[in-house]
Amino acid sequence: MLQYQTKPLDLAFQALSDPGRRAMVERLCLGPASVSELAKPLPMTLSAVVQHLKVLEEAGLVKSQKLGRVRTCSLELKAMRQVEGWIAERKRFWEQQYDQLEAYLAQTAPEEDK
Repeated sequence: MLQYQTKPLDLAFQALSDPGRRAMVERLCLGPASVSELAKPLPMTLSAVVQHLKVLEEAGLVKSQKLGRVRTCSLELKAMRQVEGWIAERKRFWEQQYDQLEAYLAQTAPEEDK
């Protein structure tokens, strides 16, 4: 089993627990965006968007840089890969459990009368 650092993974899932932050991440999957572009479709103030972005940055999911007066955000793929790896590991485990259950049920099923 792969070992993960608990704190970064906890921060990532905590950050992704909010629907507004998930919407920002979904938008950033399309490419970098300014803070105002991220705020446009969301029912919150620009100040609230900045606070949500800070949570995403602290979790390592988003990075931003300021060029002139525009702050541009983009996804931080390293953190996203860590979350993806954790989920994939859980998925493999449960698929293996279901495969074992299926094999057991096939072995123990009574033969049907012909």
